[in-house]
Amino acid sequence: MTELVRLVGVYDADGGLRGEVAYLLGKARGRHCSLCDITHSPVRRRREWDAYVDSLPVPFEVVHRNERDPAVAAMTKGQEPCVVAETDEGMVMLLDDAALRNAHTVDDLARALNAALERHGLSLESAPRG
Repeated sequence: MTELVRLVGVYDADGGLRGEVAYLLGKARGRHCSLCDITHSPVRRRREWDAYVDSLPVPFEVVHRNERDPAVAAMTKGQEPCVVAETDEGMVMLLDDAALRNAHTVDDLARALNAALERHGLSLESAPRG
């Protein structure tokens, strides 16, 4: 059985001061990142997001475009924002921007993520704890 190693969410924004300023300017013009909208309030990261991530049996990392490791970058380039799974057999795209735009809350994202994992024969319940 394929083993889930970690989940990675990729923001449609660059990290660092320059990236944050560019994101804020874009947001003021109506451009936004659907994953950012779920994980962050206008002021800071949402508590419910932190609680959800802490409850998972595998790491769920969120990274900016310019912070991706090579494997995640190869899988996600041009598809930001998105959520991918790293398994012992490779990377799997789970949620694209359209799916994230339909997930308005952390609970919505959790439901969409569970459904996507199931479609790919993966499960958080069978993931190793650690």
